[in-house]
Amino acid sequence: MTFPYGYTLLKSPEGLPLRDVSFLSDEEISRRIVPVLDLLQRNGIPFELYRHPPVPTVEAALGYWKQIPSAHCKNLFLRNHKGNRHYLISYDYRKTFPIRSLERILKQGKLSFASAERMMRCLGLKPGSVSPLGLVHDIALVNDGIPAGGVDPKELFPDGHRVKFYLDKDILSAEKVSFHPCDNTAGVVLKSDDFLRFLSVWGGEWESLDIDALCLEE
Repeated sequence: MTFPYGYTLLKSPEGLPLRDVSFLSDEEISRRIVPVLDLLQRNGIPFELYRHPPVPTVEAALGYWKQIPSAHCKNLFLRNHKGNRHYLISYDYRKTFPIRSLERILKQGKLSFASAERMMRCLGLKPGSVSPLGLVHDIALVNDGIPAGGVDPKELFPDGHRVKFYLDKDILSAEKVSFHPCDNTAGVVLKSDDFLRFLSVWGGEWESLDIDALCLEE
């Protein structure tokens, strides 16, 4: 498929042109990215798109993030002890997330990292690409009170979504934020207000968290 959106191709962390740009023509990558951009465009949410080689970790991404003028996040996808609830957390990548404090808030038993199968099923992405933009795959799961095919009703929150989202409150104070569009070869930059518009389109439950205050409780 021809990639239908314009983008800025970043340089290497050393400031040199990239030697290997084969990811740009990878159709599987495009199939993960394009639905995210289509949803943003349909809803009139402006965005900037940046492309770069795969960056499965924060450490690998830092050399490219410095070329993108926005706040950047670390993202966790967690499940509860029973495996019937899923939680997505986005927070400033320079912070440490206090999982034990969130366990006390949720009262869902021990939280653990969700499997690759759960990531694909709930967010349409693979490990190393976790992003709140994956919430495009957590829309329209219930029609007239009936779960769509393949959706386990036991996994649904009362609002009809499989995922609850938590966002570091400090991220909301940034002018712009950047997230992977379901693949770690790209970054989508949104104004913070436009990211909130995206969350409204998604329609699920989300809360802001004071990460620094929770860390003091650990």
